[in-house]
Amino acid sequence: MNGALKIMPLGDSITAGFCWRPKLWQKLRQAGKTNFDFVGSQTSSDCGVAGYDPNNEGHGGYLVTNIAGSMIAELRGWIQTNTPDLVLMHLGTNDCWNSVAPATILNAYATVVDELRARNPNVWVLVAQIIPMNPVNTASCSTCACPACGGRVQTLNGMIPAWAASKSTAASPVIAVDQWTGYDANADSNGDGVHPGDSGSEKLATRWFNVLAPLF
Repeated sequence: MNGALKIMPLGDSITAGFCWRPKLWQKLRQAGKTNFDFVGSQTSSDCGVAGYDPNNEGHGGYLVTNIAGSMIAELRGWIQTNTPDLVLMHLGTNDCWNSVAPATILNAYATVVDELRARNPNVWVLVAQIIPMNPVNTASCSTCACPACGGRVQTLNGMIPAWAASKSTAASPVIAVDQWTGYDANADSNGDGVHPGDSGSEKLATRWFNVLAPLF
């Protein structure tokens, strides 16, 4: 591949506002992987990591079923403006929260991959088996509890590896990355049972790194 590897972190608020991306950037640099560029229309805090590349496509509250449906023009704009070589996709949390059927979520994943391939037929997509969730009521959201969400996430995650294998091609691999196993929705969150705290961000970064680093 000529030039820097363009990596697009693609997701919702878990991608947009938390520290796994600075931690991943740092891990890659420390491993001697310097020929890469995080791309996307959004930026975020460096979480204290000096020199960090903040670009990403993390959008708080977004459902992948909306991105692949009514918002597809927005998706196409992201891809056209910052065409990635490789995508780190962590999407589906808000869909599970809104009781979207797993098969519908997987169909939306497929549309996202198709749109990426339409711009770059050789794009690699690392798709997360998403982190656990156990939303709790907070002062800012008194109706956020979702006792069924944990099971919905587990059901979706159980279907992702087979979906990824069926969608993968030699030119454009789709690789499932297990972000679920060993992650505690309470201990590793920032207190709301959904978004990663420091330990959760460290786990996310490590799992992405372990799969991503050998690829370049």
